[in-house]
Amino acid sequence: MADSKDKDKAKGKDEAESGKVGESAEGQEGGAPAEGGDELEGKKKKLGKKKLIIIGAAGLLVLLLGGGAAAFFLTQGKEEEGHKQEEHAAAEKTEKPVYYQLGDLLVNLSGEGKHPNYLKIKVSLELADEKDVPTIEAIKPRIIDNFQVYLRELRIDDLRGSAGIYRLREELLMRVTEAAQPIRIKDVLFQEMLVQ
Repeated sequence: MADSKDKDKAKGKDEAESGKVGESAEGQEGGAPAEGGDELEGKKKKLGKKKLIIIGAAGLLVLLLGGGAAAFFLTQGKEEEGHKQEEHAAAEKTEKPVYYQLGDLLVNLSGEGKHPNYLKIKVSLELADEKDVPTIEAIKPRIIDNFQVYLRELRIDDLRGSAGIYRLREELLMRVTEAAQPIRIKDVLFQEMLVQ
């Protein structure tokens, strides 16, 4: 009998211990979290915030690097353009303008009036290179012929105002450029113009 009492006591002890174990297991699983669980959740929240901060900082860094690279390349192109413009301006300053006088041209203008109208102009050509002067002298008759043919077709109304003079300059430049190829003519300049 003592044996059975001892067995019952041992059995009760085992049940009590297993009950405590069950309670602590229940507390950890489904019931109120244990103190270690609070720490774990706090650490997870802190890690989540840190990840967000790190991702945000990385995104900001990428944006800053991209903006810096874009600014570098854009300013690099402007610097190169600036250097090219400076070189071009310096080259133009060192080159002296070369002018060739075509002389006076006198043509009667096209018109249906009783009195004939005349245009007298004195033209100079601005050349790109002084070496081209002998060639221009050689083809001067062709240039004058091209000018005469065009000018004879003009009417007085074609020469009115600054727009008329601008069109005349552009037409003469086109014709002299065509006649003088491959020589480069920079501009046609009027030294005198008289319409009568």
